[in-house]
Amino acid sequence: MKEKLTLIKVGGKIVEEDTSLQKLLDDFAELPGRKVLVHGGGRSATRLAERLGIESRMVNGRRVTDAETLRIVTMVYGGLVNKNIVAGLQARGVNALGLTGADMDVICSVKRPVRDIDYGFVGDVKQVDASLLGDLIARGVVPVMAPLTHDGAGHLLNTNADTIAGETAKALAKLFDVTLVYCFEKKGVLRNEHDEDSVIPFLNYADFRRLAGEGVIQGGMLPKLKNAFEALGSGVSEVVITLASAINSQDGTRIRK
Repeated sequence: MKEKLTLIKVGGKIVEEDTSLQKLLDDFAELPGRKVLVHGGGRSATRLAERLGIESRMVNGRRVTDAETLRIVTMVYGGLVNKNIVAGLQARGVNALGLTGADMDVICSVKRPVRDIDYGFVGDVKQVDASLLGDLIARGVVPVMAPLTHDGAGHLLNTNADTIAGETAKALAKLFDVTLVYCFEKKGVLRNEHDEDSVIPFLNYADFRRLAGEGVIQGGMLPKLKNAFEALGSGVSEVVITLASAINSQDGTRIRK
């Protein structure tokens, strides 16, 4: 029987503001069992870029990453944000280790090909090697993963944190009984987008298809849920969409096969 593991993905807003960061660290430290944290940090990267006189360009929510921007996101994601989280968890008795995808060759990516838009040094995940990561986790180490990968040829690549969380969860599912938690600004998947309390507590694929067809689930939630069902199809036991402040509760939407 596989050990349980919880992989939490949180956005930059949570980890970049001190009050929400401290709350997250408290809650994450209390999570039982094996665990992994994947974080963003885009707001801090944008602020630093502004201070350095470098324009931040976003297309469809994705950061266009030229050479100068890559230096900034590496400093912010792999440095400031990641190590603040690691230090905070160590203070709470959690033996955390900050990682990018380049460390131990955990995540190798390919530079996104140029089609309509040249995203620059942005990576699409090619493979996740969970073997050494799994060994660390089994020894009680808690990985804290920044949204950076590498191409195997000496180049770092800016990589979407949701994608890193999903692909890492799939790879670890070969070794552990994985629950993947996406922390979102809503309480979960809502039946009525104007009613914060209309959370759909459980969702399977048939429900998703029906609700999407009815227009209840739409917009940006559609790709999130498609990714969730893809993770389930690759061995992840459960995907949860909830608030960062609710990771120790049964609140949110629980997505199962």
